[in-house]
Amino acid sequence: MYSIGDLERLSGIKAHTIRVWEQRYGIIRPQRSKTNIRYYQDEDVRLLLNIVLLKRNGLRISAIASMPEQEISERVASLTGSASADSSQIDTLMLSMVEMDERRFDRVFDASMARIGFERTMLELIFPFLEKLGLVWMTGTLKPAQEQFMSCLIRRKITAQIDATPAPDEPRGVFLLYLPGGERQELSLLFMHYLVRSRGFRTIYLGSDVSVIDLVDACEIHQPDYFYTMISESFNRTPIRNYVRSLTEQFPKTTLLLSGYQPVAQGVPSSARVQVLKSLEETIRYVDLECS
Repeated sequence: MYSIGDLERLSGIKAHTIRVWEQRYGIIRPQRSKTNIRYYQDEDVRLLLNIVLLKRNGLRISAIASMPEQEISERVASLTGSASADSSQIDTLMLSMVEMDERRFDRVFDASMARIGFERTMLELIFPFLEKLGLVWMTGTLKPAQEQFMSCLIRRKITAQIDATPAPDEPRGVFLLYLPGGERQELSLLFMHYLVRSRGFRTIYLGSDVSVIDLVDACEIHQPDYFYTMISESFNRTPIRNYVRSLTEQFPKTTLLLSGYQPVAQGVPSSARVQVLKSLEETIRYVDLECS
């Protein structure tokens, strides 16, 4: 069951406007609990997201209200994969998540990738969608299965691009990418894996829940020029500077690249050995500069 506030967060349409649409056009009809509290169900969310998608593509709400639900669904299907990378596509991704519709997701993603390429699709479509998803997730509106479903689809797309990008014969340098224990930004780390490899670096991807001992073991086999990690959820009660100091002492020939909330919030200073990257755009600029 969803409240009208949940519908507002999922659709981006103000609760007042949703109520007006209900009263004037009878578009969606809330149920009532035994205590007379209004609530909505899954089919109401799907219908509202479809309506918002059509409205953002130029149809008047009065015209949409006169359509049977089947026609609404057919018109949305015709738009899927053809819209530009704007709020309409993000709405379509939100709809594909709510309905757990893999084919709809693939059509939107593949059409965007054919038009602007994989990297721009991630930067201009997927990450804005994930940002909206994060805000909705914090309200408790989404079901864990829906979020996990979408994460798996995105992970599959990134992994396919990594596999399609061969390791360079003469690398510009070696990147070791990992997440310490307690961090969950796997999609962002995977995307960085792709970005670094696509720019001619050799990559060593260790994934999540990596300890300092794991780094020592990896460095006995490889001698990475860079560590890249993201720290947002761990070290929120302990000074991150101790962790940074430990890494710089144990790996004196490796440059540490830090992104995420905690390095910025705790004021970790950048230096010749430590670079704090405050955004994805800044991280990409740094890697591009290392390529030049």
